[in-house]
Amino acid sequence: MTSGPAGDFDYDTHGHGYAVGRRTDPRIAAMVHAALGDARTVVNVGAGAGSYEPEDRYVTPVEPSAVMRGQRPAHRAPAVIATAENLPFDDHTFDAAMATITVHQWADHERGLRELRRVSRGPVVILTFDGDALDEFWLAEYAPELFAAERPRYPAIGAIASLVGPVSRVEPVPVPIDCVDGFVEAYYARPECLLDPQVRASQSAWGFVDDVDEARAADRLRRDLESGAWDEKYGYLRRRPEYVGSLRLIVGYPASG
Repeated sequence: MTSGPAGDFDYDTHGHGYAVGRRTDPRIAAMVHAALGDARTVVNVGAGAGSYEPEDRYVTPVEPSAVMRGQRPAHRAPAVIATAENLPFDDHTFDAAMATITVHQWADHERGLRELRRVSRGPVVILTFDGDALDEFWLAEYAPELFAAERPRYPAIGAIASLVGPVSRVEPVPVPIDCVDGFVEAYYARPECLLDPQVRASQSAWGFVDDVDEARAADRLRRDLESGAWDEKYGYLRRRPEYVGSLRLIVGYPASG
């Protein structure tokens, strides 16, 4: 049982509505599920409302936030109440372990990743963002405070890869133009969506930005959209079917033999 936020963001206070704004994008899910290989049993750590959980395998979700657990669809397994850093399972319990867009929110990512490696006898699959590539996104021009707050939250990609297995691989994940998972880069070609406070409310990054700075960023973006300045500079993105930004898939494998 946990008391208070389990990581750097309080989902029990700010996690309402995540199941609506942060849905599974099927194209990203296909990459995640392929990385699980032939695993039949999977632990999903930081499971939230159940995004990216495969439907054709036995999934044990782990989620410390009551608000997020309450948003899980009725057909999905109820979540175990625990944190990544203290998984209540024996060594090698599962065929695979997964954690999607959650590692940066853990209190101790190194310990959590070691726990994933400990309980999985097969691959450990991590979907996360590369902090070093975050501010390549156009929104950094409008909300520099957002990216200044976000960058240090993300563990280095190389560090994650080294912790999830002696053998690992890292792949960039293309974001489709109509991505239904509402993280920031999902709106690379739909900037108007980021003017919606409800869209921003489902992105934990804004929880680390002062309300005044957030309002100022939205106002800057609104003015540039109305004047055409955004389209003059970034309008080519509206015609790009996918965007390769900071989203990464990391897969770690146990030592052979």
